[in-house]
This record gives sequence, C-alpha cells and structure tokens, in this order.
Amino acid sequence: METTLSPVDEIIERLRATGMRVTPQRVAVLNIIIGNQDHLSVEEIHDRVQADYPMIGLATIYKTISMLKEMGEITELNIDNSSARFDGSQKPPHPHFVCSQCNTITDLDEDLLADIPATVSQQTGYQITNYRLDFFGLCPNCQP
Repeated sequence: METTLSPVDEIIERLRATGMRVTPQRVAVLNIIIGNQDHLSVEEIHDRVQADYPMIGLATIYKTISMLKEMGEITELNIDNSSARFDGSQKPPHPHFVCSQCNTITDLDEDLLADIPATVSQQTGYQITNYRLDFFGLCPNCQP
C-alpha cells in the first residue's frame, strides 16, 4: 500500500538526501511556511516558531529560509520596502494580488495566466526558467 507524503515530509526527505540536518527547529519552520497562505515575514515566522521553541534565534530562521530558497522550496516575495515575505505554497510559479493599503498578499489561480510564459518565450526567444507576476490594488476589505 502506497503512502502519500505531506509536502513537509517530501521536503524533509529531500533535505536528508542532500545531507542536510533535519532539526526540530527546521521542521517547525517548514510547518509554518509550507502550505501557509499568509506569506509571512521572517519576524512573523520567528514569532510563531518561538511558541514551541522559545530559545530559537532569528539567525536559525534566516539560515533555514536561505537553505529552502536555495533548494527552490520557497519563494521570496519582495513587494515593497517592507520586509520580505515567503511563499511556501508548493504551487508552480503563480501570480499574486498585493493590497497597496494593508499589504495582504493573495495567491491567484495560475490557470488564469497559464499562457503568458509560453507567449513571452515565443515572442522574445527567451527560455523562461522561472517567473513572477504580481498585481497591485485594493483588496475587498480596503476598498471604500
């Protein structure tokens, strides 16, 4: 009988396969980022991990995030001059809607814009290896 691994467990297996240490703190960071729709900042991730690991430092969070970015497991979203946010939704590249007032970041269905990378590649001759598309405006809660 075949068991399906959770996205976090799949990443843990990839970490182990590359010789990376899998500490309880790293697993806690993974559990907070992966599949989370909130697009958290480093500070928000740190605050949430501290609930279970009060002695964890920001350096551990930064190192774990850096490792996950390097492995392609999460995406860093630099939306404005505020702190970076992280997307661990495990989706292929997908567009985001960013509220210009409250800074909420919402994932949009990638099917909405599925043809854009192929069209851009065809028109420019570039081979696209990754992309990012963000829309800015006011979310329903911030609209007058």
